[in-house]
Amino acid sequence: MKFGPVPVGEAEGAILAYSLKAGAVRLKKGLRLAAEDIAALRAAGITEVTVARLEPDDMPEDEAAQTLARALVPDAAEAALRLGAPYAGRVNIQADAAGLVQVDAAAVQRFNSVDPAITVATLPDMKRVASGALVATVKVIPYAVDSARVAGVLAGVNGALRVVPFKVKTAGLVLSEVPDMKPSVLEKGRRVVEARLNALGITLEEVEMVPHTEAALAKALARVAGEVILILTGSATSDANDVGPQALRAAGGRLERFGMPVDPGNLLFLGALGRRPVVGLPGCARSPALNGADWVLERLACRLEVRAQDIAAMGVGGLLKEIPTRPQPRSGLPDRRERPKVEILLLAAGASRRMQGRDKLLEDVGGKPMLRHAAEVALASAADRVHVVLPPDAAARRDAVAGLDLALHEAPDRAEGMAASVRAGIAALSDDCDAVVLAFGDMPDVTPADFDALVAAFDPAQGREICRAVTESGKAGHPVLFGRRFFESLAALAGDRGARDVVRGAPEYLHDVETAGEGAVTDLDTPADWAAWRDLAGN
Repeated sequence: MKFGPVPVGEAEGAILAYSLKAGAVRLKKGLRLAAEDIAALRAAGITEVTVARLEPDDMPEDEAAQTLARALVPDAAEAALRLGAPYAGRVNIQADAAGLVQVDAAAVQRFNSVDPAITVATLPDMKRVASGALVATVKVIPYAVDSARVAGVLAGVNGALRVVPFKVKTAGLVLSEVPDMKPSVLEKGRRVVEARLNALGITLEEVEMVPHTEAALAKALARVAGEVILILTGSATSDANDVGPQALRAAGGRLERFGMPVDPGNLLFLGALGRRPVVGLPGCARSPALNGADWVLERLACRLEVRAQDIAAMGVGGLLKEIPTRPQPRSGLPDRRERPKVEILLLAAGASRRMQGRDKLLEDVGGKPMLRHAAEVALASAADRVHVVLPPDAAARRDAVAGLDLALHEAPDRAEGMAASVRAGIAALSDDCDAVVLAFGDMPDVTPADFDALVAAFDPAQGREICRAVTESGKAGHPVLFGRRFFESLAALAGDRGARDVVRGAPEYLHDVETAGEGAVTDLDTPADWAAWRDLAGN
């Protein structure tokens, strides 16, 4: 492929490298220039453009990405995966069932070692996913790659990805009780274990509560129903010959391993009773927080064999108590909500310098301060949480939003410009936030429906990770939603340019969302703006 600037007269049929405006026409990056595009460029006085030209042995980016994705997943149905349509050199690979991802790490490394322009990024091996979750993304970086390079990648990556679906449907639980144990402790243990199982699609078929003795536990193990048996003892298991493991042996079962290199979860034991796996849960399983038992249960739910060496290998990455974003089991599908978690960041730290001594965020809108109006609109949307970034000396603005269910934050460096507010807000987002909507506090015509439209449009699997509000006439404006992929870039902003550069640098992720009227571009910065808006609105 040849890449570089050429005279406009020689650019027909080439691929435009950068988006640009030719008079009233906007030509997007990646466009194959036709005769009418060349005419528009000439009419706008543009004499030179940067383009990519394919050579005979080149494979276009979309074709290459699709070919590579099919090599990774040659039989999508068998692998419980589905391949998205190629777009801008990218093919997303999604789970077609809830289960565990299996990744041939050596094959993925071979894939990524042939040519730096040919890439695949995947989830970690044995990562739990819900149906529809993004498992991997193939990206061909330039507009085309040499066919021989693609062929070089194809060798040795066949079938490197798959999802093993959850298959186990029932489980039994044996709880042991020690003297003076509160019934609430037993009930909490039962409830939390059941939630763990439900998250894996497993029904808790039977629960046995017995005294904490070897004989009582052995009898319960022999009669409890379920494809998998779980034991949660009233006293911690501290040895391979303790009550729980000994009861398993007495019931005719076998102990395969006591202890695991995962914290929390060290005191787990694993065995079998006939063909049924038996898991002795550690005491930390009474908490919904992630622990080593979750990793074992996930594999068993897929009917994967869990051997002693598999548990030994869990030590790498097994320091779970140091991970601040540990997922917790929920009912329904694992590790994912039914929809993404989206939070709104309302930027309200500006100095109102153009308002001739007035504060635009305290201007009256419908009988209340502008800032309160904006906050109430955000709270009325489908977003999960609303943050407001204020300047340090903002008593009046704080009073304006008093009593609302908001998370308030200060931008101590607000004199730097908008970037300081964005950085302060990004730092305050929830650990499990999937996307953030950046909104301004001085836009009175933005509605809850506008926010909801952005949330509904957000779809990382389809490449819609920046969702921007535009007017009915197509003018780009605000609010703008950014997926988690861009949090790091937003947190690194500087100066008074806001997030514009982030949007410009990622056109392949941008999706414009039409909103009613002109609310997306109506921001009021001066007394004249306010007067004109009030005249138009009849206020």
